Amino acid sequence: MQTSDTRRRPAVRGRRALLALAAVLALTAIGGAAVALANRDTSALAVAKEASAPYRNVAVAERAGYSELTDAKKIACIQMPGVGGMGVHYVNGTLVGDATIDPRKPEALVYQPTAKGLHLVALEYIVFAAKWKQAAPPELFGRTFDYTPRGNRFGLPAFWALHAWVWKPNPTGTVMAWNPTVTCR
Repeated sequence: MQTSDTRRRPAVRGRRALLALAAVLALTAIGGAAVALANRDTSALAVAKEASAPYRNVAVAERAGYSELTDAKKIACIQMPGVGGMGVHYVNGTLVGDATIDPRKPEALVYQPTAKGLHLVALEYIVFAAKWKQAAPPELFGRTFDYTPRGNRFGLPAFWALHAWVWKPNPTGTVMAWNPTVTCR
């Protein structure tokens, strides 16, 4: 009987080795899919950055239809004490008026005031809630947009927005609204 047990063990070891190999291959495939997803998000951010490069020059942005936005109190540079800032928003009214989300066409450009003038730091994607007809909130770069109800500081109707800090690192995340390293001078 020991002889028959001995003969079965190599077969069991072989099956275990095959199962282990299958598990490794499955995990590798899952890991590869995760890397592909991460690369897709990264490449979409790279596309957004490349498309917005000309707008580092505010005059070019203005010629393209972007203009400075102020809130209801006529404040141009947006910041929140203890949280951080966003900066000065230049908005393209034509792009804000549609419900299209295109990484290459941000509805707003966000600039930080510096001693040398305005410096492009982020892009903002905006969709008015009344224009968004889909059940799920808008999403871009792997993150759902933030919702701002009407009665907001800008005096705007309810809207969805997402910031992408492609020109200045944000320690809280590339697609977070507030950047603690941005200030209004």
